[in-house]
Amino acid sequence: MTKDKIGFIGVGLMGHGMAKNIIEAGYPLTVMGHRNRTPVEELIGRGATEAKTPKALAEASDIVFLCVTGSDQVMAVTQGEHGLAAAGKPLIIVDCSTSDPSVTTKLAASLAAEHITLIDAPLGRTPKDAWEGTLDVMVGGDPATIDRVRPIIETFSQRMIHTGPTGTGHTMKLLNNFLSLGYGALYAEALMLGEKSGLSAETFHSVISGGRMDCGFYQTYMNYVVGRDRNAHKFTLSNALKDTSYLNAFAQAQNAANPIATAVRNSYALAIGTGHGDDYVPMLSDIIAELNGLPPKS
Repeated sequence: MTKDKIGFIGVGLMGHGMAKNIIEAGYPLTVMGHRNRTPVEELIGRGATEAKTPKALAEASDIVFLCVTGSDQVMAVTQGEHGLAAAGKPLIIVDCSTSDPSVTTKLAASLAAEHITLIDAPLGRTPKDAWEGTLDVMVGGDPATIDRVRPIIETFSQRMIHTGPTGTGHTMKLLNNFLSLGYGALYAEALMLGEKSGLSAETFHSVISGGRMDCGFYQTYMNYVVGRDRNAHKFTLSNALKDTSYLNAFAQAQNAANPIATAVRNSYALAIGTGHGDDYVPMLSDIIAELNGLPPKS
């Protein structure tokens, strides 16, 4: 049986591991690089080919995976003279980015008129899981298309949940990130209050770890706080602000009051406003501590 030809745009922290698993499963793979050449060259070394534009990548592909920052970047690679749609051929696009659901549904409708099917398949877990093929994937789309892409998604995931029609995957991802990033903001404030009252982060961790409030996100967060592992949870504060901003826009579109989500967003806006956009989410704990007069940690 001939395997689908796969295109992949966005071989960064998550996408590199995903693309590696796709090519290891024997799928012909075409990638398009951006700023960082290292993962592109590594994938070429595994047998991938490189396209210089989204249009050229679409011409070489049956199914294209996107793992870019968000809706603005998805629109940029799908539209325009050199975009995916400009290839003028039937195509399946799988958006694994964390995007705005309202943009996703509108884009899916416009692409359908050009015989292109867009589904959303945002990701749960970490770059380590992407490399090891153990991601969680939330997929929104029609059942026939999902059946077509399932074998490819299974190369980099351990769990795949069909959430409903296109757009529901991105909605679920925003809710998932609201929970995790909300915890991130809570941990930062709790750790700061503990330290100001004489409780060390190590004592805090010894109480929470293994108890009912423990979880995987907590452990990677605290691997930075107490272990100072800068790479324990590689998700930037700028991406955290983007995702919480998407959630607030979504809530506004639903005419929903969401005071907690607004407060969570403002925690990350504070981090960005103080120049920490490229830092990772657990480093919010340092920012909140220093803003409250505690000495910087090494």
